[in-house]
Amino acid sequence: MVRKPSIAPKSNSIEDVARLAGVSIATVSRVLNKQGSVKEKNRIRVLDAIKQLKFQPSVSAQRLASGRSNVVALVIPRYEGMFYSFYVLELIRGIGTLCEALKIDLLLQLTDSRSLLNLKGAGGIIFADLIGNRSQLEDALNAGVPCVVINNHVEDLKVNCISVDNLGGAESVVNYLVSLGHKKIAHISGDLITQAASMRLEGYRLGISKNNLSLRQEYIIKTDYSRGQARQAAEKLIKMPDHPTAVFVSSDSMALEVMAVARELGKRVPQDLSIVGFDDNPSGLYGPVALTTVRQPLVKMAQEGLKKLNALMSSDKPQKMEKAILPTELIIRESCSPIRS
Repeated sequence: MVRKPSIAPKSNSIEDVARLAGVSIATVSRVLNKQGSVKEKNRIRVLDAIKQLKFQPSVSAQRLASGRSNVVALVIPRYEGMFYSFYVLELIRGIGTLCEALKIDLLLQLTDSRSLLNLKGAGGIIFADLIGNRSQLEDALNAGVPCVVINNHVEDLKVNCISVDNLGGAESVVNYLVSLGHKKIAHISGDLITQAASMRLEGYRLGISKNNLSLRQEYIIKTDYSRGQARQAAEKLIKMPDHPTAVFVSSDSMALEVMAVARELGKRVPQDLSIVGFDDNPSGLYGPVALTTVRQPLVKMAQEGLKKLNALMSSDKPQKMEKAILPTELIIRESCSPIRS
């Protein structure tokens, strides 16, 4: 049996809508692009015709007619395990939810420092941090593309940015541990190529200094944010002859690994070792001990960035430059206790 090739049904055009509604093509175009200069009775007739014909307007045609693109590109520096990252998932959740509400199309672009951004048709760009790709931001700004940077405070470029108070959050951790009587406080940092990890380390150092404690370099161990390196760091700290009584870890994921290592080595958390993370990842609630952590407003940061970018894309007037730093919050749970006398 020979099957005849199926023929796709003819799709209706804007001309068909205009003919059925009894109006001009220009009127249909104005209705589709939500321009106000249409009589109400004509708008209703056009919408009824669209419904009857099940007409699907061309998105690209609408963009050409309006002279603006409603596509936002989210540029995220690529790294191993990024789609298991609480940080990345929270950014995508926050931006994706608001894009749907604002009827904005989202283009996700994973990049490294050597990549050329292929963002043809994008009306604006959100850079989620700058990790070796600052030149991409500079190129976009020079091309006149509306840009917003999140999770990185960019002081020396004329660009809107929204970041988190990593320094203040880290300092609050040290202050809290000192209030519990701890003097031997270690820090397991994240990858210092990121501004967040660098500022958390700086906040730790500042807290140690302000509390008149000695800064012990052997108590600072730098990692790449991976659980594997967090495990190595925890083993090194716990096995020191003069081991710390508390450790501030630059992410919750790593802090949970430190907790696991401590228990494996016969240490009780928090009686023998107090542990504080950073992120407020929900997984911190379900370990053997609920994790004390620093909550950072990732979803709010992402959505505020998108709102600012949408304003830049929608307005013909210059917008006020904003460089916002959002506060963090210390969330006290069960993984810390006063130092034993």
